[in-house]
Amino acid sequence: MNLQQRINAFVKLGDFLSQFSNEVILKKDNVEHNDLFFDGFKHQLKLAEENNGWFTQENICFSIEGWTESLTTDNLNKWLESYQISNTNAKQVAIIMAGNIPLVGFHDFLSVLISGHHVLVKQSSNDKHLLPYLAKYLEFVEPGFKGTITFTEDKIEGFDAVIATGSNNTARYFEYYFKGKPSIIRNNRNSVAVLNGKESKEELEALSEDIFRYYGLGCRNVSKLFVPKNYNFDAFFEAMYHWHPIINKAKYANNYDYNKAVYLMSEFDMLENGFLMIKEDKSYASPIATVFYEYYDSTKQLKEKLDIETQQIQCIVSNGFTENEISFGATQKPQLWDYADSVDSIEFLLAIR
Repeated sequence: MNLQQRINAFVKLGDFLSQFSNEVILKKDNVEHNDLFFDGFKHQLKLAEENNGWFTQENICFSIEGWTESLTTDNLNKWLESYQISNTNAKQVAIIMAGNIPLVGFHDFLSVLISGHHVLVKQSSNDKHLLPYLAKYLEFVEPGFKGTITFTEDKIEGFDAVIATGSNNTARYFEYYFKGKPSIIRNNRNSVAVLNGKESKEELEALSEDIFRYYGLGCRNVSKLFVPKNYNFDAFFEAMYHWHPIINKAKYANNYDYNKAVYLMSEFDMLENGFLMIKEDKSYASPIATVFYEYYDSTKQLKEKLDIETQQIQCIVSNGFTENEISFGATQKPQLWDYADSVDSIEFLLAIR
């Protein structure tokens, strides 16, 4: 296969995924191999939700909608135009995937295959139904992929490089275990929002998407607010309110009740509105149903602090605070060139010898 064949295959995959959205799941006439795959993928959505209570159909389809928008000819060409991708000797690249949000490892999967390598995937048990089915679809629309995609539940062996994502503890294990191989090792990161008190209602409502989407389980979810001294949270809570049905989800409600009880018994100061708690805390990683906040005295000092602690941060959401900021409401809509931890995975993959 050449690069154009690989791009064409992923564009066809994007066409297939376009049938599965939160507006409607509707079979289209012009999608290749649809009679073979459409009903089966609907079943995989059901299995994914049954296997993991956090994977509601709404969140699964939200993730799929994002990949539908990304897997277009224009987006793929824009992403890859600055790289020199030739048909070099393919290597076996292992990917150890997280399972916190649906299809969270798809970008790594795409990157390995689009760069011309073979992929060996070890999935999380929390997200094991969707990707193998999509891989099978890829093999049908582009038979050149047959033999290049392997899934395993066993110890990974026989690979030339690895991309591994896990907790801070597992990342230390990965770094030791894979020390003799080219690797990208990712650990826990969280996203923050920097507020100045002048945000519009629309901006704060958009921020709610960054906080609540995927129940806050993604590294791109905002788990920490930086606010100026004497910040009034009334407008913030008002903007969050349209997410109040989230408390009807049992897993979320259980976490809310548990964390609220812990805070009350520990006599921690916190504010809450019946489905979200905010607590003053220096940490970046907040529990489910909780957002931490911290006051700042000056934007200059805050920028210095965030620069020092950049290894703990995935995204900074703000308006006019920093050069690489993410706009309100956009954290869960990354572009293909928005690399996790700001590590260029295509550059890494092309350097493997």
